[in-house]
Order: sequence, then C-alpha cells, then structure tokens
Amino acid sequence: MAYVQLQGVSKAFDDVTVIPALDLEIADTEFVVLVGPSGCGKTTTLRMIAGLEAASGGVIKIGERAVTDLRPGLRNCAMVFQNYALYPHMTVADNIGYGMKVRRMPKEEIAGRIAEAARILGLEPYLDRRPKQLSGGQRQRVAIGRAIVRQPDVFLFDEPLSNLDAKLRIEMRTEIKNLHRRLNSTMVYVTHDQVEAMTMADRVVVMNEGRIEQAADPITLYERPANTFVAAFIGAPSMNFVPATVIAKGEGLALRLDDGSELGIPRERWDRYGAHKDRPVTFGLRPEHNAGGAEGEAVITMTARAIEPLGPHTLLIGEAAGRGYTAQVDSHFPAAPDQQVPISLDMTKMHVFDPENGRAL
Repeated sequence: MAYVQLQGVSKAFDDVTVIPALDLEIADTEFVVLVGPSGCGKTTTLRMIAGLEAASGGVIKIGERAVTDLRPGLRNCAMVFQNYALYPHMTVADNIGYGMKVRRMPKEEIAGRIAEAARILGLEPYLDRRPKQLSGGQRQRVAIGRAIVRQPDVFLFDEPLSNLDAKLRIEMRTEIKNLHRRLNSTMVYVTHDQVEAMTMADRVVVMNEGRIEQAADPITLYERPANTFVAAFIGAPSMNFVPATVIAKGEGLALRLDDGSELGIPRERWDRYGAHKDRPVTFGLRPEHNAGGAEGEAVITMTARAIEPLGPHTLLIGEAAGRGYTAQVDSHFPAAPDQQVPISLDMTKMHVFDPENGRAL
C-alpha cells in the first residue's frame, strides 16, 4: 500500500508560516494534482513529502510508515523535476541507471530495469545518446525513466512540463497519464496550470496561501466550486462575477443586477436561494454558458471591447452590468469593438456566492 497522509503538516521559514496545519490523504494508486497560483505552497508541500524540506509540525505517512523525520533516500519516493536534472556527460542509459549503480545493484538487474523503462517510455533508440542530443520531451522522458527504475512507492512530479512548448506539453500530459495507468502507482503532481490539472488528475487539490480551498475530482471542481477562488481558478477563461440581489419575482425568485436587469432563477433553485431573498450576493456564470443574441429567457446587454476569434467559437471581452465580462459566442456572431450586444445566459449553470466570504451558497 502506497497511500500518503499529511496530518497537521505545517511549514514555517523563521517567523513566517507559509503552510498552516494541512491535512491531506492520497489513496493508493491515486493520481493527485496540487494546483494553485505561484507562492500558494504546492511545491513546498511536495518537497515535504519527498523529504527535501523538513516539516515544521505534523506527521507525514507513506503507507504504514511515518516518514516525517526520515531522510529522502529512505522514503522510497522518486521525484521528477522541472529542469530534468540530467548528467550532461552521461548517456541516456547511464542517466537512467545511475542511482542503481550508486547503490551497487547487480549489473544484470540494472540492465533489465533500464531496458524495461526504455520500452515503456519509447527511449530504446536513444539509449546511447547524451542529453544535448535529445529534445525537451525526450529529456523529460529520461528523467521519468530514472524515477521508474527505482520502483518507488510514490512518484512526485514538480512542474515537469513547464519548460516544454505547447504541443509537447499536450503530448507529455497524455504520456504521463498513460504511464500512471500502466504502472498503477501513486502519483502526486504539482502544476500552476489548471488545464494540466483538469486533464490529468483523478483528484485535484486547489491550494491558496498554504491552505486547501477544495479537493475533488475535476468535474466536481468545475461544476460545484466551493468558493469564488476555486471558481475563478478552475476554467479558462475565468468565471464571470457580477454583484446582484436575490428578489421575489412572481411566484419565484430572480437576480437583480446593478444595471436593473432581472434574471430569473430556475425553479429547482428556489428552495436553495429562498433564504437569501433581499440580500446581496455574487452571481457567477462561466463564459461558455453564454450565447450571442436575445433568444433566451435571461438576457443582458454587453459592451464588447475586444473580440477574440478562436475557430470553433469567439470570445467577447468587455463589460456587463458595470463589471468586466467575458462571453463565449458562436464564431459567426456579428459583433464589433465598443458595440453593445445582447447576450443570453444559461441560468441552469448559474452559481451564487456569499459576497463577504466568497463561499458558494
């Protein structure tokens, strides 16, 4: 069993606490991605699991073993770094097998593990090359191969794709996900790229200022964010947020925006939001849940400031109800900069948040 547990784990540098007491459980064979903006504590958390940073408090367990005070080499974790960390004077085979050679493992076993890692990663034609003769993606595969041959309990990835171009990033995302399926190992992966997190993870842990804002599968994060931070971070472009007031309208409820627009709340949400009648709220809607035109039941007027054609759809970026607003519309929707256009909203996809603490209502 290679589950990972962090129980009240904290980290402080001198008098500055960067990670308050943090609790996290990662199941055996689970692929968990830690995601968040720069400085949120995700890499520090990963390095504490690896033993590269000493925890200031709490307990770290890998399987049944408490490893909080063990040095990195005794934790049986393998870490893949952002900068590959390959030896430039060694061949691919020597880079992959170096750690086993240092531990004086039998030559036959070293050769067998190198061959197996090369087969899994498609590196067989490159075993005699040196890192400078490889592409960025190939170098990263060598770094992953060096981790595989260790046969670790846990694989740790620290933003391994950030140095690759966009096309290679997509290819390597697929390769790492397929590798997880083949090895059936526990993997903890750090990135600041929410698209990377959403496409790779079994479960995403969204971090902010050393705290976990929400931990859930990607679809839950997207459809039911716990607060405005998660709602804004997950999804590209970011969710729109507009101040509103819940009001009674006819037999039901509606949202009144600052410009006087009234947007009917779907019947299935009346019980949920009824307790907030006549109170200010923050209305959230993702750009992709908008459409150009006034055909829907809920329509706002948007002033488009910039138009970004993306092929299958177009983004309109501007203002609505006195706030910045982005709408995803059909690629042939007629709009021009500084033009006012009607936008229909899919209110079945609406979100409502508490304006004071940002929590989803």
